[in-house]
Formats: sequence, structure tokens, C-alpha cells
Amino acid sequence: MMVKQLGGVIQFSSIAWLYAAITLLVDDGTFHSADGYMMQSRSNFSHMRQSSSTILFAGAPTSPSKRERNEVVTLEVNDEDAEAFAIPMNIEEGDMDSSPFALDLNGDKDGKFSKGNDGGFSQFVQEKIMLGITPTPEIIAIMTIYFVQGALGLARLAQTFLLKDELHLGPAEMSALSGFFVLPWTVKPLYGFLSDGVPLFGYRRRSYLILAGLLGCLSYLAVGNNFFGFFDTAAVDPSSVAAAAGASAKIKATVAALLLGSGTVALSDVVADGIVVQRTREASDDPSLAGGLQSLCWGSSSIGGLLSAYFSGSLLEVMGPRDVFTITAAMPLLVGSIALLIDEKKITFPSLNENQVDDYKTREDTVEIDELNVTSNMKNQFQLLLQAFKEPSIWKPCLFIFLWQSTPTSDGAMLYFMTNDLGMGPEFLGRVRLVTAIAALVGVWGYQQFLRRVAIKDILFWTTIASAPLGLSQLLLISHANRSLGIPDEAFVFGDDVALTVFGEFAFLPLLVLAARLCPPGIEAVMFGTLMSLFNFSGTVGTEVGAALTKYLGVTESNFEKLGLLTTICSLSSLYPLVFLGWIDDVGATGEDDEFSVESDVA
Repeated sequence: MMVKQLGGVIQFSSIAWLYAAITLLVDDGTFHSADGYMMQSRSNFSHMRQSSSTILFAGAPTSPSKRERNEVVTLEVNDEDAEAFAIPMNIEEGDMDSSPFALDLNGDKDGKFSKGNDGGFSQFVQEKIMLGITPTPEIIAIMTIYFVQGALGLARLAQTFLLKDELHLGPAEMSALSGFFVLPWTVKPLYGFLSDGVPLFGYRRRSYLILAGLLGCLSYLAVGNNFFGFFDTAAVDPSSVAAAAGASAKIKATVAALLLGSGTVALSDVVADGIVVQRTREASDDPSLAGGLQSLCWGSSSIGGLLSAYFSGSLLEVMGPRDVFTITAAMPLLVGSIALLIDEKKITFPSLNENQVDDYKTREDTVEIDELNVTSNMKNQFQLLLQAFKEPSIWKPCLFIFLWQSTPTSDGAMLYFMTNDLGMGPEFLGRVRLVTAIAALVGVWGYQQFLRRVAIKDILFWTTIASAPLGLSQLLLISHANRSLGIPDEAFVFGDDVALTVFGEFAFLPLLVLAARLCPPGIEAVMFGTLMSLFNFSGTVGTEVGAALTKYLGVTESNFEKLGLLTTICSLSSLYPLVFLGWIDDVGATGEDDEFSVESDVA
């Protein structure tokens, strides 16, 4: 699982990102080590074959004289397919002992610099912070994409206050739109099918990232600049029909732009995941790259999320929501720009003209693909997916996941209560987001340390039983009874959110394990993507049901009389999926670390 190493790398990822960027800015493409040696890079060693594992430095190990900086030292390569090449060196007396030192090349692009047991800062950063991965341009691009995905949370609170204060939407409308904005995430397999089977301008990854970046930037700029005055009705009487029509059109345009922005983030997420999966598969014989790359990605995303959590609130104290959207627009543009660093060969579909086919075959920067085979493979994947969902061992756990995730929520109404009744401002809400983000990491750590060997169904049962009374504790805040107990509103909100977040992680991570176990061999990727879409769709259903309850009970931006009843209904409804817990007996009776095998007729 990608979350296994998240807790361990989170403290290093921001330093790793900075170090990797600095490394790539070194003049003339040269990597420098802390020991003074220089290693000339040629396309980041992409010319070396993967089977080449070691390069031996030949030279006089006990030379009494200082070598000149530009003296050539010949390298012997333990691979008949890799050519010997020269590297300018600056070696002081005593820098080399009687044994040669090695430069390990693991994978297509990885060059790991090591000199006996004498490490140095460069080696320490690469091994401990970069998790053994060489900071190539593509690695920097991938980490940046994930960092931006987390940092886009900068506009999350701005979106809330834009809809609440500028467009004057009530809690029911806000909750309904919150679920609506998640809809692009419910069709993530579609993005995967498109990216894999329909190249844009000859590229399956790079072009989609550029498209997502440009459209995302455009959508954020449109919202941030009030659609460049297109819907302004300053010269019209505010009470007139024209003014009302303009306000309605602006709301619709805002919703459309925010929906587009959400879709571009979902698209870039799918494409980035595809790149990571592909690189991990290519480096299956290199554990440092296979495991470390996923950890770096999620660590980068978490760093972006942590940084944006606080600033999302503090910025709203000094500027309006639209200004925050304008600032955030630079982030999708960064994704589109850095996508050019993705190492991808151009894909061409051969023409029926034999001469053209021969021309394509002579180009080293292209890869030919049989369009018919791609289409046939997509159809086969879809048929196998349908066949899998016909099996009770799969559809029953999937239905349980849907029921589990689709319970209603009162988050939208509680937000209005905290801002309008308790007077909590955006900066405080930003701090709450920061603390809950840290609490989520604590939950990940706690699960990894204590719950990995506990049966999945037991974890889900007890976390649900414990979370229900925690959800009901919000009644103390709603009735202001916490003040009678001497607990300030701010302290109560912090404590309640932290506890619920930790228990939420305890329940969510086993569900990811459960989803992974449901994936039959041969369609693991498309099945897991479908299950993640099911997660998102179920959450959307829960949000929409919560919005309907909010509307039905008459909870508004100024009337919180029935908020306690709404909170009670939402909290107690989380218990009913336990009735169907037996549906996951086949896949949830053991813990993550226990051996498990699933029987499937999918072939």
C-alpha cells in the first residue's frame, strides 16, 4: 500500500523536494558529491542498460600526487552493452583507498553515488531523504504534481466563503454543491481509459497533464477575476429582473468553473498515478525506486496539504476569496509546465502507407502502437470488470463499502453554525484544517503500529462504535453546554475534530486494504480505480442526503434550532452498515499483515 511509508517520509519530503530541485540546477548537468568528486551526467544515465549494475573506477589508488581537475579517468563497465566513458575528476591524495569504489546504476535513470563506506551529505540526502531515488527531472516533475494536488487545498476555504458570503448560498445548497463538485472524481476510470488508449498529439501522459493544467488555471482565473466582468450589472437596478438574472448566471458560471477545476485535478491525479505505476513496474527489480517513489509522492502531497491548510485561512484574513483563487491559479499552470519534464516517447499510429511505416520505424523518439490492439484490450478489460462484479465475493463487499461511505453528514450545517453563531473566522478554521491534517498522519501512524494484524471487520466494528458517541458530542457545542463545563468553543472544536479524524483514518485504511483484496488478477488497476470511484460516489451520495436532511429540517444560515436533531440523525445513521458487516467475511476476517488469497473465476 502506498500509505505504508507515509508517516516515515512526511518529515523529509519538503527538504527532499528542495534538494532535488537544487541538484538539477547544477551547471553543465553535473552531479556533485560531498567528497569533491564530479559525476558527468548524460541524459541522467539513460544511455546505460538496466542490466549494467556497477561501474568500476580504475586508477592508482595510492597516487602520491594530486590529479588535475580535467584529467581523464577511464571507467570499466560490467556490461557489454554499455560503453566506457570518461569523467573529469578532482581527486586529492588519500581520497582513494586500495579498493575501487562503485557507482551503482539501478533502473533506467538511477545513478547512486557511493564511495566505500565514506558517505557524505549528498549520499545521506539521497538515501535517507530521497529514499534512494536519484532526483532526475522526471522525479522532480512527479513530486511537483503531487505537491500541487495537496497545495490546491489553498482555495478550499476560499471556495466555502465565496459560496457562503458572496453568492449567499445557505447550508443546504452549500452541502449539495460540495457533493456535486466530487462528481468528476467518480469517473476516474474513464480518465484512465482515455490516457492509456487515446494519446493526445502523440503523448499519453504529458499532453493530458498540460491540458489539465491549462484548463485548471483558466477555471481558477475565471473565478478569481469575477469572470472578467462578464456578468457585472453595476448599471442595472439591483432589484430589477436583469440584476437577478445576472446574479443567477454568475452562480451557474461559478459552479461550472469550480466543477471544471475539480475535474482537471482528478484528471492530473489519474495521469500522475499512471506514471507512478508504470515507473514502479519498470523498476520492479529495484525496491528503493518501487517503494520509495510512492512514498515520495504521497509525502509531497501531504506537505502541500499541510502548507495550504493554514494559509488557506490566514490569506482570507487579508484578502477576499477571489484573490485566493487568483493566487491558486498558478498551481495548475505549474503542473502543465513541468509536464514537459515527463520522460515519454511519442506514440504514433502506423499509416497504411508502407513508406510512412518505414519512416516511423527509423525514428528513435517514437513508439508505434496498434490502435486495434489498444481498443481490443480496453474492451477486454471492461468485460472482465463486468464479470468480476457478478461474483458475490466481490459485489457484496462493494455494496458494503457503498453503504459505509454513503451515510449522511452534517458538515455543511456545522460550518455555518461555527462561523455565524460561534463567530469563528477563516484563520481559525485554517488552523483547524492544519491540526486535522496532522491528526490524519497520526492516525496513519497508529494504524501502522497497532492495527495492521487486527482483522479488518473488527477494526471497522469498533471504530464505528467509538465514533458514534464522538459525533454526538457535537451536541454539547450546539447547545453551548461545553461552556458550562469550562471548555472554550475553540478548544472543543480542536479536540472533537482531532479525535474524529484519527478514528476516521483507523477505519479508512482497512477499507483500502479491503479494496485491494477485491481486485482479481489481470484487472488489478482498472478494478482498484473503479473501487476508488465507488468511494467518491458513495461520499457524494452521503453529502447529498445530508443536504436534503438539512433542507427538510429547516436549518439555515441563521436558524440552527434543528441542528442538534440533524447531528443526531447523521451520527446514529453511521451504525446501520454494521448490520451488513457479514458481507465482508471472506475478505475482512484477517488483518493487513496476514496472508490472504481471493478465489475468483475472472480470467
